[in-house]
Amino acid sequence: MRSLKRGVQPARSSAPTSVAVLNWRDPWHPEGGGSELYVHQVAKEMRDSGKQVTWVTAAYPGAARDEVVDGIRFIRRGGHLTVYLWVALLLCTGALRRRLGRLDAVLEVQNGMPFLASWLTAARVVVLVHHVHREQWTVVGPVLAKIGWFLESRVAVRANRGRRYVAVSDITRRELVGLGVRPDSIALAYNGLPPVPAYEAREKSEHPTLVVLSRLVPHKQIDHVIAALPELAEEFPGVRLRVLGDGWWGEALQQLTTELGLDDRVEFLGFVSDRTKFEELSSSWVHVLPSVKEGWGLSIVEAGHAGTASVAYASAGGVTEAILDGVSGLLATDRADLTTQIAVLLRNEQLREELGHKAEVRSAEFTWEAAAATIGAALDAR
Repeated sequence: MRSLKRGVQPARSSAPTSVAVLNWRDPWHPEGGGSELYVHQVAKEMRDSGKQVTWVTAAYPGAARDEVVDGIRFIRRGGHLTVYLWVALLLCTGALRRRLGRLDAVLEVQNGMPFLASWLTAARVVVLVHHVHREQWTVVGPVLAKIGWFLESRVAVRANRGRRYVAVSDITRRELVGLGVRPDSIALAYNGLPPVPAYEAREKSEHPTLVVLSRLVPHKQIDHVIAALPELAEEFPGVRLRVLGDGWWGEALQQLTTELGLDDRVEFLGFVSDRTKFEELSSSWVHVLPSVKEGWGLSIVEAGHAGTASVAYASAGGVTEAILDGVSGLLATDRADLTTQIAVLLRNEQLREELGHKAEVRSAEFTWEAAAATIGAALDAR
């Protein structure tokens, strides 16, 4: 694999007009989530600013290999791991440049596994990081976890030395600094509030209702909420849980629900429309994000827009910025405390309403225009 000299940039007289986005999933991927929504919104903002945006991503059943959607060109090749080889091939052989006519800049979205674009192209490279994946690597097994963490924490940092980074939270920025990334090379671009469709805000449900909005994968730890229901039911007999989202771990979660005798309390709605999502969030009493790690926690902002406060783990990274503890939601220290904090909100209607209102006000502070402006500035910087 050919490696280009670092730091060599083609001469240009203007800001980048052709940008390649490297992200292993696209917004419609069956395992897509908040990261893809973030990148999609930023890509549309870049498109509106006059940039030609091409998104290179993994293929999946039913998706076209090449198509234009929302004015963005999508190129899909390979799978979960082989997409990285395809990107290397497209960049090293110049195939991507030939497709685009020119390639001014690359936005590499590093979701744990790096693309190492800085070693593969002379175009300007900016690295977008939602969060450092130290904790999540364990789900792939001990051997792959060591390899993945080495690539993320050592190889990628070396490959991108001197390049500009964008982090979606100050927690992520500090984690990157801890890995050796220079602080002055990292810009902050918080998540914006996704486009909200017209929907009918519902009254809060009659029964105490929890809602989880998430991909159904192990590191989201939705089992923590399910397992908390029997204890919560002792004080709140009518407590219910509604799970919005899909993923390969869904069957295991449904099996756990049955084993605990909670089929009458838990409903799995699967993937829902944006309208249904906000209606469900607005009618729920508490939104819970039990994830082991989040760069930000987009569902917290969405729940806040619907006037619903959230509970999450204080150790989960960016959620400590998405939630102002005791102001727009509550943070828990461990599994037992997660149950306790949920109960605090279910028990206290006045506190729920106060935190929900403040969460709604705060959600309006975050915009995609601001996020795209920060990323655009990093792409344009000499």
